[in-house]
Amino acid sequence: MISKKITSWSTNVRVSLPAVCFVWQIAMIVLFGVFIRYNEEADTHWQEFRRENNISSDIENDFYFRYPSFQDVHVMIFVGFGFLMTFLKRYSFGAVGFNFLVAAFGIQWALLMQGWFHTLDPATGKILIGVENLINADFCVAGCLIAYGALLGKVSPVQLLVLTLFGVTLFAVEEYIILDLLHARDAGGSMVIHAFGGYYGLAISWVLYRPNLNLSKRLNGSVYHSDVFAMIGTLFLWMFWPSFNSAITDHGDGQHRAAINTYLALASSVLTAVGISSVTQKKGKLDMVHIQNATLAGGVAMGTAAEFMITPYGSLIVGFCCGMISTFGYVFVTPLLEKYLKLQDTCGVHNLHAVPGMLGGFIGAIVAASATEEVYSREGLINTFDFEGDFADRTVGTQGGFQAAACCVAIAFGIVGGGCVGLVLKIPIWGDPADDNCYDDEAYWEVPEDDESIPPILEYNNHMIHKLPDL
Repeated sequence: MISKKITSWSTNVRVSLPAVCFVWQIAMIVLFGVFIRYNEEADTHWQEFRRENNISSDIENDFYFRYPSFQDVHVMIFVGFGFLMTFLKRYSFGAVGFNFLVAAFGIQWALLMQGWFHTLDPATGKILIGVENLINADFCVAGCLIAYGALLGKVSPVQLLVLTLFGVTLFAVEEYIILDLLHARDAGGSMVIHAFGGYYGLAISWVLYRPNLNLSKRLNGSVYHSDVFAMIGTLFLWMFWPSFNSAITDHGDGQHRAAINTYLALASSVLTAVGISSVTQKKGKLDMVHIQNATLAGGVAMGTAAEFMITPYGSLIVGFCCGMISTFGYVFVTPLLEKYLKLQDTCGVHNLHAVPGMLGGFIGAIVAASATEEVYSREGLINTFDFEGDFADRTVGTQGGFQAAACCVAIAFGIVGGGCVGLVLKIPIWGDPADDNCYDDEAYWEVPEDDESIPPILEYNNHMIHKLPDL
């Protein structure tokens, strides 16, 4: 009886997907026409702006400072995240293709949502955009792609677009609260991006729990070549993460320091991830899932404190600890979350984004609260923590408290917002796959015929399943 009910579900999105794509894209065109304009550095009046502000050369246009970082971040969003999720043996089209779809829609909606909160010109009612807005839109989309990781293979493209619509909206609100109202610093997005995106996806996954997902167990795993493709995503993310964490920091020492700190934290997390992976597996063999994911945990955790004076050895300590914590999460925590909390986390975003992001937020709070004039200098404190205007009298201790509060805000928005969005996505109108049809590209893609049969599942201690014991 259950089998009959399951297989009767329809994944036909021939009407709903084109309707959503065309209607929403037309809406974007209309809204951009009404609200979006170039800022002074992208407008043809740049030459006048130069003269009025005594800018000596075109090279001082923000484009030349930010565009190299934008390129790196853009590659991370479309290539890094996309290929990282190709580990499933029959879901590579969905991993890369739906990642592409979510990001393409999300960056447009993010430019509007973030623009209304941050760059709206009150005199004209227009949103002025430049290269930094493009970077921030990519950051916003990253939160939705992280959430997608928890739902990989279990949702339809229409559900993903709805997830992105609400996710970008929630992101813009929590970002405004954290960065503007609380005046917290979070250059690399440990709190705003990773903690929010991780818990947002986990909350949705919990609401959309599938009791019969074991019917798709044979596809919930990798094969040799799918793990290699996923490792390509890991390497792109690992190489460009220093740009991600430093992309929107202040020019000069802040940006320089953020890149160095992230670089070191990433390197440290690789060694500890490899070490813990080996020691927790029989015969000391490495699990590719740990290498694909836990090696990035240092970059996630360094996001908030990247521009602070955490010191190079402090960065190594952060990477050291988070590489271990993330790997232990994949080995022990993920199976427990599914067994006891009914939380089905396909990519293990709990271990790579949610927990390291939360830790990164609190690490940033501790480092901020312990800042001193002796280390930073008075001018350095003002510049690093932006103690100007309404916040000129704020102390570092108070700043640390607000940093911790900001982390709690990000987690709360992720959990509560994800729970509400999950209830919307649970309505049976979105064309999501049946429990026995998950993790399979054939549900939504024209897949070329393959003469090779699906090999037996390699039961890694992967995102959901323990390895079979060695005989």
